[in-house]
Amino acid sequence: MGPEAAVVLSESDGVAVITFNRPDNRNSMTPELLRDFAACSETVRRDQDLRAVVIAGRGSCFSAGADFKSNLQVESETGALDHERSYAMYEPFLSVLDIRVPVIAALNGHAVGGGFGLALACDIRIANRDAKYGANFTKLGLAPGMAISYLLPRLLGLAKASELLYTGRLIDGVEAERIGLVNAACVAEDVVPRALQMAREIADNAPVAIRLTKEAMRRHMGWDVRGGAYAESFAQAETVKMDDAREGMAALLEKRKPIFSGR
Repeated sequence: MGPEAAVVLSESDGVAVITFNRPDNRNSMTPELLRDFAACSETVRRDQDLRAVVIAGRGSCFSAGADFKSNLQVESETGALDHERSYAMYEPFLSVLDIRVPVIAALNGHAVGGGFGLALACDIRIANRDAKYGANFTKLGLAPGMAISYLLPRLLGLAKASELLYTGRLIDGVEAERIGLVNAACVAEDVVPRALQMAREIADNAPVAIRLTKEAMRRHMGWDVRGGAYAESFAQAETVKMDDAREGMAALLEKRKPIFSGR
């Protein structure tokens, strides 16, 4: 991917860096960004020499999630059901699950909604102390996507995950570190260097042992993130069609508090 691509890929000494490159649009999930991320993910998966991957974003956002100025459900083949189109929007980000080496999310800035889900799907997370993180779906009249309702309880426990998902509250990096959501939180300019340092430390270890360790942990946990995302897609597709979703997204764009009717 060239420097003007929506997502840029670089590699050095066995460590790949995938960088979201649309800071002017908060690295949101536009069709262009999703397409380029899927291409970078495929390239990384094919590279047998890689030992670790870092995902980061340019600007003040890691990824702000869905682009609410466009269609929430990606265009798909004729006849696709609503839930299939909802699921398809997350498929490019879910491809991170197929990367066999450890993946570190360098959360240089805010990670919200689907961008937050991508961070949860990574193995390790380094946060910006001052950035905001979370899933605000219910504030928008939507059910979650990107397997967040599957991942968050497994990472934080049911009670804390319930609090964050029901309220839609965003937390800063300091709180994210305190509750164990991220491995570390630091000042913004140190996020990517710290992630690269950790990636280098991983890359210096025996590569087959690392891959097998990653596979073993997921197998023992019954890790089925795609299944969780697919199950969510039915509920999200239903809520997308409701008046509450239209009100929630309009309120977000108009910077006002939504008034939900339950319809």
